[in-house]
Amino acid sequence: MDLKAMNHILTNNYIYQKSERTIYSLKRLMGEDKGVLAAEGDTHKRQNPAFGPQQIRELTEIFVEKSLELRDSWNKEIAKQNLDERVKVDALSWLSRTTLDVIGLAASYMSSSGFNYKFDALSDGPEKNELSNAFASVFKANNEVNIIPFLRRRFKWLRWLPAESDAEARTATTTMKRIGKQILEDSKAALADDGRLKNAGPGNEKNRWQSRNLLSLLVRANTMPDLSENQRLSDEDVLARKNVNVPRGRPRDYEATTTWALFALSQHSTIQSALRSELATISTDNPSMDDLNSLPYLDAVVRETLRLYPPVPSTARVAVQDDVIPLATPFVDRKGVERNQVHIRKGQVVLIPIVTINRAKPIWGEDAMEFKPERWANLPDTAGAVPGVWGNMMTFLGGPRACIGYRFSLVEMKALLFTLIRAFEFELAVPSKDIVKRAGMVQRPVLMTDPEKSNQLPLLLWPVAQ
Repeated sequence: MDLKAMNHILTNNYIYQKSERTIYSLKRLMGEDKGVLAAEGDTHKRQNPAFGPQQIRELTEIFVEKSLELRDSWNKEIAKQNLDERVKVDALSWLSRTTLDVIGLAASYMSSSGFNYKFDALSDGPEKNELSNAFASVFKANNEVNIIPFLRRRFKWLRWLPAESDAEARTATTTMKRIGKQILEDSKAALADDGRLKNAGPGNEKNRWQSRNLLSLLVRANTMPDLSENQRLSDEDVLARKNVNVPRGRPRDYEATTTWALFALSQHSTIQSALRSELATISTDNPSMDDLNSLPYLDAVVRETLRLYPPVPSTARVAVQDDVIPLATPFVDRKGVERNQVHIRKGQVVLIPIVTINRAKPIWGEDAMEFKPERWANLPDTAGAVPGVWGNMMTFLGGPRACIGYRFSLVEMKALLFTLIRAFEFELAVPSKDIVKRAGMVQRPVLMTDPEKSNQLPLLLWPVAQ
């Protein structure tokens, strides 16, 4: 675990790329051959426009809107059970549904013809729309614990083996592509209407949606006159970039991280109370991005959650050519010779131990395994060497292939915690030792005592005393 070596690997993304096995898994998840997650080199550079602070500022209202809807849904659960105090909820399930709604609103487009794809995952109605069902099918297929998918990932010559979920997944990805093309065409037509864009503002709800949805922002950026031809995306590339916003990036970064935040806060009532006191200093239930970013303890709780509970514990890169990796700390080889670099051959795989770095005592101190938001008020100098894109940690990786949606993830997580901690008090509904992490591309909580071992986080919640 040498941070200088990690920085070299992450910044030299043309040399160290995702393994074939990882790309195969991502393509199955996205249903695309050209998505930004599976792409490498120049293809990835064209597809990654990296939404900045201004774009996320425009989307903050969506995050808050859905956070309030989740709060209201939990209040309904309390009323439904005729309970004046505590109600048991599966926080992971509810947050997954909230995340899907957030992404649907952020990435969808409401055209003049009335075309509208809201997921309404938080609604009480039993019927979900076509796109919502398609995404649910893809997530289910890729989260199954089954020997056939495992063998296909590991051995290319076994990829002909059929799995039970294949047919459902193929139907779902076909639906996603068809609807994606329709959304893209509507977006391009609407953005061609200069008058509509110029008139976008608070007084025109439909135009306001057009100015803040992710696909419109992407299409608009792709048509800028100062953009060179080799940087422009084809329609296929735009659809690949749009698809990545929903099936992969958001669930990984959002429901998992916010779920682990509630898990940690439910075990630390003092921290929970301190956070609630800070949140109460904001006089509105509808904070702006600036409001959320002005709360230092909320920021510290988010940082500490992402440090201690990164959704992805590790990742790997394969060298596509021979290379020499420099080291910050020399080592003595088997012949007794001191080495300050490591020679890598083409085809060798290098592990990036995200959670190990995030919890390393030499970096974070002897209390590295503890949930302590206050550590962020006075970070040790050793944390400054961590080559992450954000927050002196490896959670979002670093370099050109850092997580494309980390700003989105941070602000949505803050909006959810702001709303939920102000409204409810939380504690675990089961002993903490019963909650463990399920290994996989994304770490989610499961119960040791659950025979089905389904992903879940049972919490007890009750309204904050006014």
